[in-house]
Amino acid sequence: MSNMEGKRNRQLGYASALKKQEGVPVLMGVLNATPDSFYEESRVEHIDMAIHKGLQMWGEGATWIDVGGESTRPGADEVTVLEEIERVIPIIEGLRRHRPNGLISIDTRHVETARAALEAGADMVNDVTGLRNPEMVDLVVDHQCPVCIMHMLGEPKTMQSIVEYSDVVKEVSFEIGQRVEELLLRGFPIENIVVDPGIGFGKLTEHNVELLQAGQSFSPQPEISLLWGVSRKSIIGALTGQESPQHRLAGTLGVAAFAMSKGIDILRVHDVKEHADLFSVLSTLQGHSRHPPR
Repeated sequence: MSNMEGKRNRQLGYASALKKQEGVPVLMGVLNATPDSFYEESRVEHIDMAIHKGLQMWGEGATWIDVGGESTRPGADEVTVLEEIERVIPIIEGLRRHRPNGLISIDTRHVETARAALEAGADMVNDVTGLRNPEMVDLVVDHQCPVCIMHMLGEPKTMQSIVEYSDVVKEVSFEIGQRVEELLLRGFPIENIVVDPGIGFGKLTEHNVELLQAGQSFSPQPEISLLWGVSRKSIIGALTGQESPQHRLAGTLGVAAFAMSKGIDILRVHDVKEHADLFSVLSTLQGHSRHPPR
């Protein structure tokens, strides 16, 4: 299959890949090409290992593989754009060679990295800064590729230092809604827009809980897909008393079950197999399907 044929096939699948199917959220597997991500077991520093892990997550039930080359945990130091590109591009190219129809997103806040990733075969831009940079807006409009707009207060290095909201759901939804409106005014297809409230990115535990409880009502428009990235984060630790991310799987799966009940479209997770098993059981018991969503 040629690269162009693979791209056309993937484009045909974008609509279903960005919306929950039979009540089951789509799974996005986290692939961190970083030495300092907050969850140690998610770090992959060797290209071959990263490609193997991505292929494994697809096999376990992930629809998307989200490749990132810069940690955005609270307090994280920046990496240069060149270093980020050197980390992620060989992985994207390797995944694309092995899985021409596989769906890949690039987790970055840098326009240069996003552009290089799209040219290497990535399908979606997952921007943790929520399209603050006008050049990132230009890039996704030019490519007409799916985009995830995440809310973050400030920058990773400082985002937890001053956290104040009067109504976190309204304020975060309004800010993301402005970015959405900008895209729509430029003719960007609404079905290619995903929004993410940015759990843990410039929010305290009470803010995170409110955003999760809001569910689909947070989304600016019902046609827009909603993504949650909560896997093993500090909110899970706060709610369970588990200080180490290694011990937060059970709490993470609790959020996943809640996400399914709230109609969330996409879950960004470290543990694909466990989430796929959870949704297989839940969907069968609820009468949606008798087969695993893989």
